[in-house]
Amino acid sequence: MWNFVLIAVFTLVMAVITPQLIERMGLPSGASPPPQAMTARPAASSAPAVSYGSRSLTLRPDRRGHFQVDARVDGRRMDFLVDTGATVIAIPEREAARLGIHPARREYTAHIRTANGTVYGAPTRLGMVEVGGLTVRDVEAVIMPDGTLGQNLLGMSFLSRLRRFEFADGRLVLEQ
Repeated sequence: MWNFVLIAVFTLVMAVITPQLIERMGLPSGASPPPQAMTARPAASSAPAVSYGSRSLTLRPDRRGHFQVDARVDGRRMDFLVDTGATVIAIPEREAARLGIHPARREYTAHIRTANGTVYGAPTRLGMVEVGGLTVRDVEAVIMPDGTLGQNLLGMSFLSRLRRFEFADGRLVLEQ
């Protein structure tokens, strides 16, 4: 059930934020960004594995078939689930507080409809997000109220700024 709720939440976040991302990427109005190579669900393995290359990162799925990464956000270590369905990085309030981000209630302006009702997220920007040897600066994110998100999500506001990301042979390859 929680997976359904998370998918619903971030599908709606995508609908709200995608036009802004397209505009910032410099695409003409009405144009679509190029499709990514994510086409299949990975086969599950017993534990996640990471291998690093020259400005690339290869991830293996965990036993549930998800891709988990250790990252540094503005110098602080955080765990993320890679979520190509999330338009932006999504962080629960408790995790945002570790980064020194404490949005006021009036800053929760992104309306996200879920199966459990409307959720309000607080848009923000992260100075730097590092995953392996890959670094992206000035990254869009949304702070979610505690209880609406089980873990940090590494969304397209990070992934779309890489040279490529691709699912192949049961692995996710990120390259900058």
